[in-house]
Amino acid sequence: MGLVKERAEARAQRLTTGIDTWVDREAAGCEFKDERLGRRFCKLLAQIGSDMGQSIPLVCQDWANTKAAYRFFSNERVKEADILCGHFEATRGRVTATKGPILILHDTTEFSFKREKPDLIGFTRKTAGRTQCGILMHSSLAVTTEGLPLGLAAIKFWTRKKFKGTTALKRKINPTRVPIEQKESIRWLENLRQSTDLLATPGRCVHIGDRESDIYELFCLAEEVGTHFLVRTCVDRLAGDGNHTIADEMDEVTVKGLHRIKVKDDKGDPDEALLEIRFRKLRILPPIGKQKKYPALTLTVIHAQERGTPKRRKKIEWKLLTDLSVQSRKDAVEKIEWYALRWKIEVFHKVLKSGCKAEDSKLRTAERLVNLIAVFCIVSWRVFWMTMLNRSSPNALPQTALTDPELRLLDHLVKDRGGDRPRRSTLSHYVVKIARLGGYLARANDPPPGNTVIWRGLSRLTDIELGAAIEAKIMGN
Repeated sequence: MGLVKERAEARAQRLTTGIDTWVDREAAGCEFKDERLGRRFCKLLAQIGSDMGQSIPLVCQDWANTKAAYRFFSNERVKEADILCGHFEATRGRVTATKGPILILHDTTEFSFKREKPDLIGFTRKTAGRTQCGILMHSSLAVTTEGLPLGLAAIKFWTRKKFKGTTALKRKINPTRVPIEQKESIRWLENLRQSTDLLATPGRCVHIGDRESDIYELFCLAEEVGTHFLVRTCVDRLAGDGNHTIADEMDEVTVKGLHRIKVKDDKGDPDEALLEIRFRKLRILPPIGKQKKYPALTLTVIHAQERGTPKRRKKIEWKLLTDLSVQSRKDAVEKIEWYALRWKIEVFHKVLKSGCKAEDSKLRTAERLVNLIAVFCIVSWRVFWMTMLNRSSPNALPQTALTDPELRLLDHLVKDRGGDRPRRSTLSHYVVKIARLGGYLARANDPPPGNTVIWRGLSRLTDIELGAAIEAKIMGN
């Protein structure tokens, strides 16, 4: 039993004492109401991060640490804001250290659970007459224009207690006349404001969202705080003098150029799409019921429509709306490529669910689950960041993501191949070694390692490093 306890403590202490590690950086800005809660959070973050996807009892290893973890997640003085504030501060630091535009990707996801008492958690939606127990999360991820995730900038959790039939409700109330403060859509505005305030450089930020973000109040808020947006539209809004719509004007616009992109079909096989690009600056009017409250805006509409009809996938047809300047085909292509990066936040959510296995948790209340998911968010970001850092900055110093003991251990565990020697001092060289620990074959024509082999490799590296430390202690070296 003593060895088991020692193993659990060593896992956490390896990442929380003595060395400036990723846990130190992501927790440095946290301010808990009790410093003991702060120490417990650092220990939990290290334990969960070193055994991604495992249950709390497994990462904690003994009853004392497991009970302390449960108490932390159920503590009324611990909120998700306390857990994430250090990560938010670290995100701001990484944004400050980079140059150029910062894309803030917004999206909503849901976590589903099966419980005997679902009322303790809440509900997300109604399907086939049955309500689904779960939690909704709206997150905002800051990325560079190369797709490197710098961290979360805002997050919001909520559940639904009751449902009203949307179709029946629309018969009585025009949704466009309901104040935004009374809708769930307010989360888009709240996260836009929070992330903009956090990063403190509104002019650099471009907020990107799918068709759910086509909210006129959001456009006005962006103008108010001095930031930018790029969203996919679903509403054919009134334009010009109000006697016609955006679609009427865009029908008159000729194709300004072509752009070829790489996509995947329904079977996951690579494919190409040739897009016809049209754009025009228009005067956009607010919804009729809100024209006294909100002003008209001058925005640019970009249409990217695939030429021809693909056989094994849906035809691409993006209708984008932005306050950014678009003067040429090159500008339009740039905005299209920025919007194409929106899927990065879906990858982040996939890591959160598949890697951390957030929906496998057995915690019984929404408050406890939200605290646990907040910890998972930091762990998931780290894996995603390391995966993308390898692709966007392969020649960066390995110390950017790894400690010197980890580098020495990787050199000992994974032997260099003949073609690896010129790259030994790069981050890419060591990330590939981690991926090889996770099952990556690193053949000549293999694509760069993905999130799955990275998190497997990191878990194996932690176990091996722990074993080496225990052996050295036992042998007295």
